[in-house]
Amino acid sequence: MTEPDETYDPTRHPGLLRWLDERQGAHEEWAERTFLAGALDFAPASLEALDELVRQTANSMEEVTDRRMAPFFQGAIWYVGEVFCRHRKMVWKYIPDIVSGDLEPFFGAAGETSALDHPCVGAPADPESYLYPLNMLRRILLTEDEVGNPVEETLSSIFANPFDEDEDEDEDEDDGDGDGERLDATGSWV
Repeated sequence: MTEPDETYDPTRHPGLLRWLDERQGAHEEWAERTFLAGALDFAPASLEALDELVRQTANSMEEVTDRRMAPFFQGAIWYVGEVFCRHRKMVWKYIPDIVSGDLEPFFGAAGETSALDHPCVGAPADPESYLYPLNMLRRILLTEDEVGNPVEETLSSIFANPFDEDEDEDEDEDDGDGDGERLDATGSWV
């Protein structure tokens, strides 16, 4: 682990640039091996096909994490990020750990990692805006939240609302009937 200096540009990390070149060069073969080559056209709607394939390939968030170095998941991580870059005007970044400030080895080979070792996408001029494609792939396999409520996320739903709204703002909203209930993002009363 190393701490980046003040001139560090998260869009120019050598490991990130090398990985992006490798992934772009391997995309066509990767797409053909998924048997979805025709559907994987980088359109936002193509995320639905990839979503289904990820669900067929992994059973849990932990499995996705453990297999993040496998060719299928490397291609899926890059593909999801590329869709966001192309349609949400984001850029690829490799940022330091937000707690330690250290840069982990890019896609470190160690099975266990205490910090993020993979790239994210975010707004070019906003260092606080970032999403991790690997975490998106993990999130779609989550079936319940931390308190046991059912959760059903898809890559398409994440694309539609990439940054969750501030929960404090949501809590202040009222549906107007005086009982304090409101509609959440799925259309359910909360």
